[in-house]
Amino acid sequence: MITRTPIAVHDADVHDVDAAPVAASWQRQLSAAITDPLELCRRLDLDPGWLPGAEAGHALFATRVPEAYLARIRPRDPGDPLLRQVLPVASETETATGFVDDPLAERDHTPKPGLIHKYAGRVLLIASPACAINCRYCFRRHFPYDDNAPSMREWETTLDYLRGDDSIREVILSGGDPLASSDRRLAALVERLSEIPHLKRLRIHTRLPVVIPARVDDALLGWLGETRLQRVMVLHINHAQEIDDAVIGACQRLRDAGVTLLNQSVLLRGVNDDVATLEALSEQLFDAGVLPYYLHVLDPVRGASHFDVGDDEARDLVAALRARAPGFLVPRLVREIPGEPNKTPL
Repeated sequence: MITRTPIAVHDADVHDVDAAPVAASWQRQLSAAITDPLELCRRLDLDPGWLPGAEAGHALFATRVPEAYLARIRPRDPGDPLLRQVLPVASETETATGFVDDPLAERDHTPKPGLIHKYAGRVLLIASPACAINCRYCFRRHFPYDDNAPSMREWETTLDYLRGDDSIREVILSGGDPLASSDRRLAALVERLSEIPHLKRLRIHTRLPVVIPARVDDALLGWLGETRLQRVMVLHINHAQEIDDAVIGACQRLRDAGVTLLNQSVLLRGVNDDVATLEALSEQLFDAGVLPYYLHVLDPVRGASHFDVGDDEARDLVAALRARAPGFLVPRLVREIPGEPNKTPL
C-alpha cells in the first residue's frame, strides 16, 4: 500500500512561536483532510455502490481531500470533474500495458536523495514528501518518498552538488508538494540556495494555493519576497471549477509579491477532454492572473490508465482550442519521455 508521510509528523511548526494564526489554519486544514473514501462518499451523498471500487483504489494509493477542495465538488454527481480527480475507483487495480510504477524513470536521475537532475541547467528538489491532495493520476503515486526526504542537515550534500555545477541556473521545488512543508524549513532552504551565485531562478511546483488557498499567507509571502532569486510558481489546475474566489485572491497576493504565475494541466479522460472545458479553463486562469503553460498528456503510471487520452485526440483538442482562443491562452501540448533532454511537444 502506498501512503504519504503524515502531515503532522513532517511539519510540526503549527506550534512555532512565530507561526501566525493564518498559518496554523492552513496546517489544521492539511491535518483535517478527508482520508477515508467512505467518508468522502458520505459527505457528497454518493450512491454506496461506489464504495467497493473506492476502497480497492484507496488500498493502493491513499485518499486525501481537503475541505476547501471538497466544497467545490458537486454533491450527488459521480461525474463531477473534480471528484473524478480524487475519488479512488476499481479501475486503479487493473493492469494496463505500458503503465508502470516509474513512468518518467526518475530513479535513474537521482544523484542525491531528494534531488532529480534530468535536464540541462535545472534540477528538481523533493522539498516535501507530503501532499495536500492525492490526485488519482499522479505520476509519483509510487515514488519512494521514504528514500527521498532529507533532513535539513542532509540537504547539505545536495547544496554541495549544486555549488559544484555552475551550469545549474534554476532550482525547482517539488514533491509531494513543497508548500506542504513549513515556512521555517522552506525559508531556510531558499536562503541557502540564494547564496549559490550561479543560481538565478526559484521555481515552485505546487497545488496547495489551489486546494487550500489559505496557504498563501504572510509567512509564505515573507520568505518569497526576501530572496534575490527570480520567483516562478507553477500551479496545477485541470478544470475551471477548481478556481473560486479564494483561489483568485491567493493568486492576486502572489502576483502582488512579484511572483510569476504559470499553470500546468494534465489532459484527463472525463475531466477536461473537450475543447469547451479547455477554453473555459484558459479564460478562468487568465482572469486569475495565471498564464496557461503546459498541457501534459497522461504519464503512464500504473493505476491511472482510465484517464488516458490518445495523442491524436489530444492534438485535435488543442488544434480546436487554438481556433477559438488567442495564442497566449493555448498551453503547449507536451509529453515527457524518459531520456529526452526536454519535454516533447506533440
